[in-house]
Amino acid sequence: MDMQVVNRPSPEEKSLIVSNHMGFIDILLLASQSPVLFVTSNEMRETPFLGLLTEMAGCIYVERRSRTKILDELQNIVRALKEGFAVVLYPEATSTNGEQVLPFKKTLMMAAAHAEVPIQPVVVNFLSVNGEEFTLKWRDHLCWYGDITFITSLWRAFTLKTVHAQVEYLEKIYPKVDDDRSEVAAKAHAMISAKFIPVKPLPADAQLPADLETT
Repeated sequence: MDMQVVNRPSPEEKSLIVSNHMGFIDILLLASQSPVLFVTSNEMRETPFLGLLTEMAGCIYVERRSRTKILDELQNIVRALKEGFAVVLYPEATSTNGEQVLPFKKTLMMAAAHAEVPIQPVVVNFLSVNGEEFTLKWRDHLCWYGDITFITSLWRAFTLKTVHAQVEYLEKIYPKVDDDRSEVAAKAHAMISAKFIPVKPLPADAQLPADLETT
């Protein structure tokens, strides 16, 4: 994995990191920068093997299937931020197919305001794969989405020879508790979307990798 990091802040600068999310590889990219806690779903906690990994990593869990406990979940994030941890939140609330940045869920982003720390928008881009542009040819090797199983996604990623990725830290946002949460989320989304490079269409003469030809 070849990674380019742009505008990385000092590890001492604690913040609520919000980023686009295409799969487990961008988790590894952000985790390699500095110690962080990730916000993930209870569904992930209940998944064999992955649940154990997330518990070992000290993840903060949220129930995406029901919003009745969202205020308690927000306070869990606030508590971690106040204790000095950097926390990563994926406000798309799912991993995507690399075509766009989905609209952001807004409530949990306001944990930054309650903890009096900034929101640090981050954009993750895949620039090339095996020496080629990141196109639909390679999308299912890097993006974990839809009905693709974790084991399948993991196996496909391990078959790659080289991946060139970029992690760019954008200008911080300093929200206040009484700010409109929709406006805060929209600002972060616009910043990340403006820097996001979507997966490119498949060239007419391109051949799919062998493990995708029958899928």
